[in-house]
Amino acid sequence: MEEQGVQHSEEEAGGKHKAGFVNIIGKPNVGKSTIVNALVGEKLAIITSKAQTTRHRIIGIINGADFQIVISDTPGIMKPAYKLQDSMMSFVKTAFTDADVMLAVIDVTADDDISIFEDKFKKTKVPKILILNKIDLLSEEETILALKKWSDRVEADEYIPVSALKEHNIQRLFDTILKYLPEAAPYYDKDAFTDRPERFFVSEIVREKILIHYKQEIPYSVEVVVEAFQEEETIIRMRAVIFTNKKSHKPILIGKGGKMLKRVGTEARKDMEQFFGKKVYLELFVKVKENWREDDNMLRNLGYIS
Repeated sequence: MEEQGVQHSEEEAGGKHKAGFVNIIGKPNVGKSTIVNALVGEKLAIITSKAQTTRHRIIGIINGADFQIVISDTPGIMKPAYKLQDSMMSFVKTAFTDADVMLAVIDVTADDDISIFEDKFKKTKVPKILILNKIDLLSEEETILALKKWSDRVEADEYIPVSALKEHNIQRLFDTILKYLPEAAPYYDKDAFTDRPERFFVSEIVREKILIHYKQEIPYSVEVVVEAFQEEETIIRMRAVIFTNKKSHKPILIGKGGKMLKRVGTEARKDMEQFFGKKVYLELFVKVKENWREDDNMLRNLGYIS
């Protein structure tokens, strides 16, 4: 095992600058977002135990004196059931076409059927790294057997066992990515850590709390839209709307006497204050937008389709 955490060297190396797009794919709930967050060192992608957590393609930027890694988290690969999921899978398709280094994540604790993307991964021409996640749940012998199983099954340039949750071997993964990164000038400013605006992270933090506190279909039937974001010297004032696609979901989201909505708002506000580094005032509302997951205009406004 490697040491926990990732060391991003800021010392001038004197060599040529490396930069490139590193795209990460895998089925839902295999730990892609946890790996991205461990590499970048910022909470870019919301993480819960539920599938379909990541809906967008989220870019994190890792900068050093002589490198820039642009790492892209993607939605978990699935067979779409409605237009929203069709749009989510379009982000995955793009990940196969613009990568300089391709990462695929599998869950070593599950009987992981990756046939839905295995063929495309094999045919990818750029360097490929297969990441075996959740090895903290295996013995050393089981880890060795898993490495043999997957190296026999999937063709890749590297096979790296990790525990994203405990950050084991994340430094090794980072060093391996850097090894395969092409020589290039940086694509983004060196002080940037993502290409997403602040409002995006506000909506993602609220959606994370909904995923945690509500059951069954409710977390997958909502979208969060930030209608107001006003930053002052000591506080950020925000107003966000939780859209749900069924009238029956609205009272459940609000809860008796507004208890559930208040709980979501309180927990989201605390995370936002940590993320932004200042006080946050957050207003939350719930509105019904029936069948929004099949509505082209709604999906376009939310950035799922162009």
